[in-house]
Amino acid sequence: MAIVPHLMTLADLSGPQILRVITHAYHLKQLSTPWLAPQLSSGKQPRLRMPSQSLFNKSIALLFSKRSTRTRVAAETASLLLGGRALFLGKEDIQIGVNESPRDTARVIGGMCQGIFARVGDHSEIEELANHSPVPVLNALSSLWHPTQILADLLTLHEHAHLFDPSSPPPTSAVKAHTAVLPTLRPLTIAYVGDSANVLHDMLVTYPRLGHSLRVATPPPPAYQAPVPVWDRVKELKCDEKIWWGTDPREAVQGADVVVTDTWISMGQEAEYEQRVRDFAGYQVTEALCREGGANPDWKFMHCLPRKKHEVDDEVFYGPRSLVFPEADNRKWTIMAAFEPPSLLFGKWDITSERSRKKREVS
Repeated sequence: MAIVPHLMTLADLSGPQILRVITHAYHLKQLSTPWLAPQLSSGKQPRLRMPSQSLFNKSIALLFSKRSTRTRVAAETASLLLGGRALFLGKEDIQIGVNESPRDTARVIGGMCQGIFARVGDHSEIEELANHSPVPVLNALSSLWHPTQILADLLTLHEHAHLFDPSSPPPTSAVKAHTAVLPTLRPLTIAYVGDSANVLHDMLVTYPRLGHSLRVATPPPPAYQAPVPVWDRVKELKCDEKIWWGTDPREAVQGADVVVTDTWISMGQEAEYEQRVRDFAGYQVTEALCREGGANPDWKFMHCLPRKKHEVDDEVFYGPRSLVFPEADNRKWTIMAAFEPPSLLFGKWDITSERSRKKREVS
């Protein structure tokens, strides 16, 4: 019997597999964008190649217990482009957690749909879904990990490789989409200033394996440090060798090519608002912070959104350094790549996680 492939974190994939996903995302973006552009009413029409309809007659369940803008819109529009149907199942729509266990829910949904894209609270919830689902489960966000966000960030950085290396030419539109080549990205120093949350966790297990260095600053209390299960994966993959971790945001941005932050108050932490804002005093990303810390003169800024002003000021967020909106746009293409072969899970069970491979070898 085939081992069902699931993806909980990018730690489950090898470096080449991660690059394969973003390369395929870049191809899908080049292929699909002309279809979405306004068509001229006169003149010669371009010959367009239709995206693969690998999800034709297939349904993807979007099992979301937390609110979402980018992840939901990206998943629904990506499914449509691939010829499939995304079924949004919010916590008010189905029985999970009320009259039905996650185990039973996974089996029922997996008996009718070809994939489950789950956005949950505690990471144990998605682990339980994956343990009992007969179809692939892809983590759309959990308390520990956020793999699809880092895929989008990687695609954005590759597309803007020319901003970090003058010898790298800006990407140009290929005459034929299948000839488009993902721009090569030089090794970067990426600074993260903020809370140790799911976005950072997938950064920790991904960027070092692709040749990049991470510099992280979080407040000193234990609540803001990486959880043991996350740091265990970091050490297992030997990513800690390329990670600097401290408490001073100015030290963290030293030599940074990219500065990243995330929300300081995640969903479910609203009662901690005042304490967290006090703990993060001095962590707001500004021109002054990065200048005083010695970031590279041409540093760029990223944020997974939604953004609050205390995390980054308007000058940086809306200024020329910001890549946040291209980053948001790329959620669509990387999720589309995760849904569609030859890249990952739902169209075909193609990429197998390292854990699934080991499980198969044991059996």
